[in-house]
This record gives sequence, C-alpha cells and structure tokens, in this order.
Amino acid sequence: MSEIANGTVVSFHYILTDDSGAVLDSSHGRAPMDYLHGAGNIVPGLEKQLLTHVVGDEFDAHVPPEEGYGLPQGPGPQAMPRSAFPADFELAAGMHFVAKDPEGNSIGLWIASLDEENVMVDNNHPLAGQTLHFAVKVEAIRDATPSELEHGHPHGPHDGC
Repeated sequence: MSEIANGTVVSFHYILTDDSGAVLDSSHGRAPMDYLHGAGNIVPGLEKQLLTHVVGDEFDAHVPPEEGYGLPQGPGPQAMPRSAFPADFELAAGMHFVAKDPEGNSIGLWIASLDEENVMVDNNHPLAGQTLHFAVKVEAIRDATPSELEHGHPHGPHDGC
C-alpha cells in the first residue's frame, strides 16, 4: 500500500478547529484538498504529521503556531484609508492581498476589519499565534507527474498549467 512521502500527490478531507473547538474551515461538502507532499503547499506542521499515512487513515493533528501560520509579528493591525483602494475593489474581512511597501517591496496583507473610512490591515495571517486542530482523513495518494514536480503543485482536471 502506498504511503505519503515526498513527491506524492495527496487528497484529504479535513475539519480545522481552534482551541475552543469552533470550526474554522472544512473541506466537507466540497472536493478533498490536494497537495504535493514536500513542496510546502500546506502548513509545515500538518505536512509533517501526514508523512507515512496511507489511504483511509483518519487522525487528529495538532499544529502549534510555530509550525502553522507563525507567531504574530510586527505592529499588528494598521489603519489605511479606504480611499487608498480602487473604488471598484471589493473589500472583505479576512481577504488577502499584496501591496508595496515604501521601498517598493511586495508584502502580503490581510484585512482584519473595515468601516466606511478605514481598512485595518495586518501583515499576520488571521490564524497567526493559534494552535490549529485538524481532523484528517486521507482519501487518495499517487505519485506526482514530472510536470507537477517541476511546478511544485498538483495539477487537477481544470488546471491550466
């Protein structure tokens, strides 16, 4: 039986909860998540705990912040005037976008909250600092194709690569 190893494409269902048990995300009701093991497509702590599992395995994975989305860094949420965004740009809390810093470097930002005048942005992922609790079921494992290995991610039936 094939087990998860570097260079395999893995399909799995998951339920992600926080420390209180509140569901943060789930793949149930949609297709399982696919990733290329060893390519850094998912949080490192979950990838590490998936290693050597086989199809049909169900397990709980507890991922500390250092192996998930990291510990919060930087100044925390900062206000940006809503006028700094294009008028037709639809904004929503939790949204991720890339902006340029004063030196012209690209930085990833998340919208923490917004009101009529300001958008609170943060360079930390919304789950930074949290332990992630995954309930996982491995659905499928296969060897990656040469193209998938070259591109660093799995190619699905609708992938344009």
